[in-house]
Amino acid sequence: MPSHPTLALFAAAAVGLVFLSVQCVALRRHLREPARTPRHTPPISILKPLCGLDDGLAANLASFAALDYPDYEVLLGLRSVEDLALGPAREAAQRFPGRFRIVFQRGEPGLNPKVNQLVTLARAARHGVLVVSDSNVRVEPGYLAGIAALLEDEAVGLVTHPIAGVGEARVGSLLDHLHLAGSVAPGVVAAKRLVGRDIVVGKSMAFRRRDLEALGGFEAVKDVLAEDYVLGLLVGRALGKRVAVGQRPIQNVSERRTVRDFAARYARWSVLQRQAVGPFVYSAQALLNPVLLASAAALLERTPASLGLLATTCAATAALDGASARALRPCGVRVRELALVPAKDLVIGGAWMWGLLRRDVAWRGTRLVVRRGTRIEPATLAAVECETAVRA
Repeated sequence: MPSHPTLALFAAAAVGLVFLSVQCVALRRHLREPARTPRHTPPISILKPLCGLDDGLAANLASFAALDYPDYEVLLGLRSVEDLALGPAREAAQRFPGRFRIVFQRGEPGLNPKVNQLVTLARAARHGVLVVSDSNVRVEPGYLAGIAALLEDEAVGLVTHPIAGVGEARVGSLLDHLHLAGSVAPGVVAAKRLVGRDIVVGKSMAFRRRDLEALGGFEAVKDVLAEDYVLGLLVGRALGKRVAVGQRPIQNVSERRTVRDFAARYARWSVLQRQAVGPFVYSAQALLNPVLLASAAALLERTPASLGLLATTCAATAALDGASARALRPCGVRVRELALVPAKDLVIGGAWMWGLLRRDVAWRGTRLVVRRGTRIEPATLAAVECETAVRA
């Protein structure tokens, strides 16, 4: 007879599989809904902060030159002329004159380097609808039309999108895309559709300029690291409006990420998430990793029955990830790639445990301490405050 802790862990894993199944169904239903057609097409400014040479950067930018929308501009933000993204940015501006503009950052108002670029880009933008789009993103031709249709509802203050990963050539990128398909995209959609919770994906955010200004502009989040999550909260709390999730996914392009890169990214992300949602909600998210729970149970009691339940849990999780990937990506993922789902979930489990223990992250060469609400400060300043408190 298995011990009570083992039974409890397997029961929790079973509950987690139910949750993942519900998320998968919610995602597939969301993606099957017909795309909306806007009655009006207001001019739009796309703000695209660049930093370094992302995988497929030239093709990523080119996808924004082919949007089926009558009036829009794309602002390419750079911190300095030394940024390696300057070459592809210049090529895009020359290839598509009148569509792309290069904007160099002016000033450094906060600690979040992406938000610092967005502050400058928003000031340089010409139009009343602002769309934030990361440099490693590709979109379908109807991307802006879908945003315009959702923003016709005055009760909508922000539009975001589910994410599909594409382009993987190394294992780390494949693990990243499996996680986007199995957890991130279904989680964003299910949170919205089932419990009304807004989770904003910073790779694609759209606002009316007047709504953003009512929140205090991008300056309001200059010293937080999860600016997307915080802006989503502010839309509801300060404006009394809601976040809408676009019907079609955007594409996150990643080709050459290593397993180490993947683990480091989600370790950092886990620290942010724990400080964003609080310890109770963060701890409860372990239920969404059945492979981790079943693995812990099998380690407690290494019996044939436990190993069989672990294998069943791994197979079920891989099947659910595959179903979500087929909905997000035209070709889904191959069966042999789904064999990596258990390894992916164990790495994510390790990152989750890291988030329980750490409060600091390395971000673009700087070590930062993350406080509640993902407010950030230099690690050196935090160390000085801690030492002063101890001496007092």
